[in-house]
Amino acid sequence: MTPFHLHNKTILVTGASSGIGKQIAISICEMGGNVVITGRDEERLGETFAALKKNDGNLTITADLLDKDNLSDLVTKLPLLDGIVHCAGIVKPYPVKFLSEEKIFETFQTNYNIHVLLMAQITRQKKLNRNASIVFLSSISAAHPHKGGALYSGSKAAIESFSKVIALEFYSQGIRSNCISPAMVKTPMYEYAEKGASKETLDEHVNKYPLGVGTTSDISNTAVFLLSDASKWITGISITLDGGFLLGGI
Repeated sequence: MTPFHLHNKTILVTGASSGIGKQIAISICEMGGNVVITGRDEERLGETFAALKKNDGNLTITADLLDKDNLSDLVTKLPLLDGIVHCAGIVKPYPVKFLSEEKIFETFQTNYNIHVLLMAQITRQKKLNRNASIVFLSSISAAHPHKGGALYSGSKAAIESFSKVIALEFYSQGIRSNCISPAMVKTPMYEYAEKGASKETLDEHVNKYPLGVGTTSDISNTAVFLLSDASKWITGISITLDGGFLLGGI
């Protein structure tokens, strides 16, 4: 049997109510895995659940990870896990002169703090099976910041460092931790950018991608690989998915 399958694996996906998180949950089921999906929006989470291949082990838990009681309740309800994909996050650009303590807290709370606190509780309550695989959704912005990206880039750089710490602290249990770092992907956030930017500006950016901008399936396929036994010798890295954008040759 191919090592790329996810049969007999149960995976938690946060931020599963839309975009990349939704597609990752769908792809996990298509590859034979069971998913526990969570998000804040119960209606949209229900839409994701309805789109899943009907596996007996699938579970949906509505939770706002910014609420510590919600987070604790989620962890208590979790079955034993063979993997986690951390997809919850926000993107809000702020020029440096407009930064404030409140804006810093908002970005890091969602893009960093909740993932750290979730992992702390999951490991304390021994919810991870041996040889589990942890995947964090980062961004090329972690290593290649952009104007207005002080908070977003900083939060993603922080999550990449945290992933390496997980890899170091839990390798004795066979637990691996890696990041996926995409460039622009067609999600609801992309559609929002289309409305907020001029067509000329967006086209100029998109034209810098030799293979075009990414799709959610491009990300989910990589997540499936990292969750599967095919990647059992990979830990503590970040995989860049950018369609050739960083080559800079266009």
